[in-house]
Amino acid sequence: MKTTKLFAVLLLMASFVSCEQKPEGKPTVYIIGDSTVKNGSGKGDGGLWGWGDYMDQFLDTTQVDIENHALGGTSSRTFQSKGLWEPVKDSLKKGDYVLLQFGHNDNGPINDDFRARGTIKGVGEESEEIDNMLTGEHEVVHSYGWYLRKVIKEAKEKGAIPIVMSPIPRNDWTDGKLSRNDKSYGGWAKQVVEEEGVTFINLNERMVNTLNPMGEDKVTGTYFYKRDHTHTSAHGALLSARLISKGLSESNNSLKKYIVENPRTHLPEKKDIFLIGDSTVASNNDTLVGWGVVFEKYFDTTRVRIHNKARGGRSSRTYRGEGLWDEVKDSLNEEDFVLMQFGHNDGGHIDTPKYRGSIRGMGDETQVVEFGNDSTEVVHTYGWYMKKYIEETKAKGATPIVLSMVPRNIWHRDKVERNDDDYAGLAKQAAEEMDAIFVNLNDAVALKYEAMGKDKVKEYFPKDHTHTNREGAEVNALTVAENLEQIRNCYIRDYIYLNQ
Repeated sequence: MKTTKLFAVLLLMASFVSCEQKPEGKPTVYIIGDSTVKNGSGKGDGGLWGWGDYMDQFLDTTQVDIENHALGGTSSRTFQSKGLWEPVKDSLKKGDYVLLQFGHNDNGPINDDFRARGTIKGVGEESEEIDNMLTGEHEVVHSYGWYLRKVIKEAKEKGAIPIVMSPIPRNDWTDGKLSRNDKSYGGWAKQVVEEEGVTFINLNERMVNTLNPMGEDKVTGTYFYKRDHTHTSAHGALLSARLISKGLSESNNSLKKYIVENPRTHLPEKKDIFLIGDSTVASNNDTLVGWGVVFEKYFDTTRVRIHNKARGGRSSRTYRGEGLWDEVKDSLNEEDFVLMQFGHNDGGHIDTPKYRGSIRGMGDETQVVEFGNDSTEVVHTYGWYMKKYIEETKAKGATPIVLSMVPRNIWHRDKVERNDDDYAGLAKQAAEEMDAIFVNLNDAVALKYEAMGKDKVKEYFPKDHTHTNREGAEVNALTVAENLEQIRNCYIRDYIYLNQ
């Protein structure tokens, strides 16, 4: 009996020892910082990305978890004063990691009614008491270095391992060279790290050394955009993450053992935008240019592909009848887009060459056309064809966007002729009946033409009153992009850049 009890006690003790020896689970890599670490929601908002969004491609996520808690607009001070650091700190366990990068927003005003996010320059212990004009609270503001030290020390107290990055460079060039921040926030971050004895990755220097040989023209438009000198594109964020990974692999930090040896990196999966329509959209020749030819310049082509499938001379009827639509439809995937603009050729003859007219209207009436080779075609209304395009686009999980036809260069006194009572109006009706997005391109472009005047607009039409040259195509394409950007219930607007 005693032996049995002793065995039971030993078994229970062994189970306790076994529980104590069980690992607590994978370590977590927490990432904190500003918008250069995570821009917006971390899904490429506005085409801009942070390096934290790409660290999962360089770390073995079967061995570590990654949580990106960075928030745009924060400084080393406001990330803490807004309460963003506290939940990260409370979640830390022994063996976790904290990757941090601040500095881009620390140079702002210490006290104002707009952001109030600045810190005292340097790494000292000086402070400034303020009544915060933005929050209405009394606050003691410290130096940039003081806030970094606080995060580092509190992470260490939880048994976590902090790793500090210097801020990425801005896309500012002087004498053919990117500006460094080794005399300001990059240098101050390095000084704090040396004092605290933690890992430092001079991301600023690594990026500058990589980008400088490429030159400003190559870097701008690839790793940054002209409209923004601070936030990186997907290419820029991926480069930053790669350089951090390289820095870790060259360090003595234990996180290096989780670095993927030969990472297979990739940019975000692209969505497809298909354009279908006639010659006012299509690629025709060097003289007559449809707006679809220049359309992609207003989009983030790291995240979307523009496919101009418009074809000159086609109507809503013949684009379908010739199998051009089937090619597009078979290529559609969920979350793609189809921009459709027909009407210019639908008013043609129904039963004589070029056999491209559709029946005016929205109904289900049909007309049988007999051809000389004993074949026939059942012709439908313009509205029927448009609704079919919309229906079949939705069936593929893609988003249909209906555009009314661009206006012709036809004027009545000082007003451009609209098409509201004909195909432009029918396009709108089709969209409304099928609950699709509609862009009144006919009116939007006409308004621009009227503001420019007849003489200027005439320059856009070198051959006839329907087809534009490249300059006219630019006007039309920009108008489409501007109108799409205003659509609040369609995420195509997230891919549009009007000021590249």
